[in-house]
Amino acid sequence: MDGVHLLGEWYGCPAHTPEFNRAEALREVCLKAVEASGLTTVGERFYQFEPHGVTGAVVLAESHLAIHTWPESGFVTVDVYVCNYTTDNTAKAQKLYDMIEAVFKPARAHSQKILRGGKDG
Repeated sequence: MDGVHLLGEWYGCPAHTPEFNRAEALREVCLKAVEASGLTTVGERFYQFEPHGVTGAVVLAESHLAIHTWPESGFVTVDVYVCNYTTDNTAKAQKLYDMIEAVFKPARAHSQKILRGGKDG
C-alpha cells in the first residue's frame, strides 16, 4: 500500500517538558494532534516508565503513531506512518509530526521520510 513513513530523532529537548515524564500528558498531546491533523484514532496505549520516560502508540485508521521519550537524555523518537489508500494523507502525516515536534522543542533533529508501497510488478 502506498504511504509515507516519517521517522524522527529529537535531541536536546527541554527536560521540564511534562510529556517526557507523564504518560497522560503525552497521551493528551498525541490524541489532540491526531485529531487536529485530520487523521482517525482507532486505539491507543501509553506506558509510564519508572523512574522516568514514556512510550506510547496511537493506532490510526490510516496506520500509526509511535513515540518514545528518554528525559534523562533530552531525547525523543517518533514514528508516523500513514497509508494513502483512498486519499493522499501525506500532508496530514507531516502536520501530525510537526505538531508533536513543536511540543518537545528539540535543539537538534534528524528526520527521514520514506515513501512506502507501490505496485507489485
